[in-house]
Amino acid sequence: MGRELYIFWMEDGINSRNNSSITYIMTFKISIVLYFAATIVLLAQTEQRTAITLEECISLAIENNLDLKTTKLSKDTWNVNFRQTKNALLPSVNGSYNLGVVNGRSIDPFTNGIVNQELTFSNAALGLDVVAFNGFRLINRWKQAKLNLKSAEMEVEAAKQSLILNVTLTYLQVLNAQDLVKLAESRLKTTQGQLDRLRSLYEEETGNPAEYHDLQGQLALDASSIVESKNNLETELINLNTLVNSEGTITAAPLNMELDVDVYGHTAQAVYEQALLVFPTIKARDLSLEAAEKGIAVARSQYVPEINLFANLNTNYSSAARLFNESGTSIVETGNFVTVNNQEYNIFSQQTNFRSENIPYPDQFDNNLNSSVGVSVNVPIFNGFRAKNNVALEKIKKEEAQTALAQIKLELKQSIKQSYSAMRTAFERYKLLQHQVEAYKESFRINEIRFNNGVSNSVDYIISKNNLDNAETNLANVRYEYALRVKILEYYRGTI
Repeated sequence: MGRELYIFWMEDGINSRNNSSITYIMTFKISIVLYFAATIVLLAQTEQRTAITLEECISLAIENNLDLKTTKLSKDTWNVNFRQTKNALLPSVNGSYNLGVVNGRSIDPFTNGIVNQELTFSNAALGLDVVAFNGFRLINRWKQAKLNLKSAEMEVEAAKQSLILNVTLTYLQVLNAQDLVKLAESRLKTTQGQLDRLRSLYEEETGNPAEYHDLQGQLALDASSIVESKNNLETELINLNTLVNSEGTITAAPLNMELDVDVYGHTAQAVYEQALLVFPTIKARDLSLEAAEKGIAVARSQYVPEINLFANLNTNYSSAARLFNESGTSIVETGNFVTVNNQEYNIFSQQTNFRSENIPYPDQFDNNLNSSVGVSVNVPIFNGFRAKNNVALEKIKKEEAQTALAQIKLELKQSIKQSYSAMRTAFERYKLLQHQVEAYKESFRINEIRFNNGVSNSVDYIISKNNLDNAETNLANVRYEYALRVKILEYYRGTI
């Protein structure tokens, strides 16, 4: 290719047979330069990629794909909700403690008397609350959360299966693009061989110049096809690396086996019936419908009285609390007197003296302990029709879940029918294109012999060559299209 380009440059300078020839050569030269430039760019983009198998590619996608991670996080949220509703069935135990200072007029928590002083106070409490009956609201809410969790798990499985399908299809598209690049390069090589033969005749001025220039144009067309094929390959590689989230570091390794194009062994109806049993999205919608039914039971429990059992333990402390102990006796005047012989005498009495002491903090908490147990009943009489409206809303949610299930089944059936029809069409086209390729191969073989022997012209040769090239390209495309359609149907059957 390099020597050919060099000769064209020389011809441009020394060979001036006619102006149209020079213009044609310049056009061809620009096409070849663009081909080399594009090839260098594409090689620079792909040379650092690592070829991996389909199984390795799927494993990386499951580990790194961001959409799948988002779905898993949604499932984790439902898991937390499920644990929360499950734990709501347990008794509720709460404790409280406070410590503070009051200045001014206040009520002494120890004596309940009014004091006007700085007062330090403290309280501690422990309470137990058990829901004995509330119309099975907590149980139904727990069951609803469990169904929602299972539905979320099915959504994760559906996202995983969808990712596997997308990776598989994109991987096959990469392989198809690789094959098309090889076909384009093979065509260029064939044209180059013919051009080398005609160049010798052209330089000796014994051949037909028009045929030489026709092959130059064909070579430019083949080079352009390689550029386009490699660009398509790069696009598919970008799509594959996006699914795997590998930052453009991988490519598809060639398959070790041929893609078989055999009659598909299942009908569209059989695929649909199997999908209803195993397709994760269908299971997720079924579970969502069951969860909606539990939601109605939860809402109806608001019509039922709620019975709770409770128990409390309390104590307190006050800095105003005092303990008075005897500290001795003393003789004090009573303020009364007696008269003896017209003489007044004061009356004295013996008085017991007490000493005031603070009651220690632990002693007060121990001495002031009190407890209570009981039953509370909350009877709904009128609540602004809140219970009735909640039941109505839950019934609407159930209808929405039923509609969503019917919709997904309808879409599934339509998708299967479309994929099945496309698969049958691809199969029939493959068989027809096989015969077409064989016919064009024989036609090209004959035309190539005739052209080499000077019996036919370049126009017939190029037409025959392009017919074969197009037929081989169409055959390669339809073979991979058939494989893609089969993979989609197997995905619906749950075998991928």
